[in-house]
Amino acid sequence: MNSKQAQEKAFLERITQSQGIIHKVCRLYCDDEEHRKDLFQEILIQLWKSYPSYRGDAQFSSWMYRVALNIAIQDFRKVKKRKLLMFESYELDDQENNQQQAEMENEQFSAMYQAIGQLDKLDKAIVLLHLEGHANEEIGQIVGITTNYVRVKMNRIKKKLSKKLNS
Repeated sequence: MNSKQAQEKAFLERITQSQGIIHKVCRLYCDDEEHRKDLFQEILIQLWKSYPSYRGDAQFSSWMYRVALNIAIQDFRKVKKRKLLMFESYELDDQENNQQQAEMENEQFSAMYQAIGQLDKLDKAIVLLHLEGHANEEIGQIVGITTNYVRVKMNRIKKKLSKKLNS
């Protein structure tokens, strides 16, 4: 087996073990199932392209989060621009997708994801990593902020989510 094949095999094993990370990022940043699939594919492509530059300084899952979140945020910005151009038709599609989701999932789960979806991109990333059980230090490294600021942001996010869910 040559080095290219060995690299491909190692990548596929790691992705198979950690693909839940990609699914969670896609779920938080996309309402539409088709869009989620597209984003998933785009993240996989970017992970493969940047895999040779993975040095192993951080855990593979942390590196994966960083790449996945960067791609999701770029995609989110593109969609946001499209929303401004096609506001009315998008809002109708968004309502239909939200109704389909609510039928498939229980109300509390759906309400939580909806509230998280309304957060800004940094807050979404922090919540996702927190829900995954990452320590504040690791979250800070992944998103590029200090550990203390992660704690401050989490307290603010909890208050925001509580307000949204209680109203």
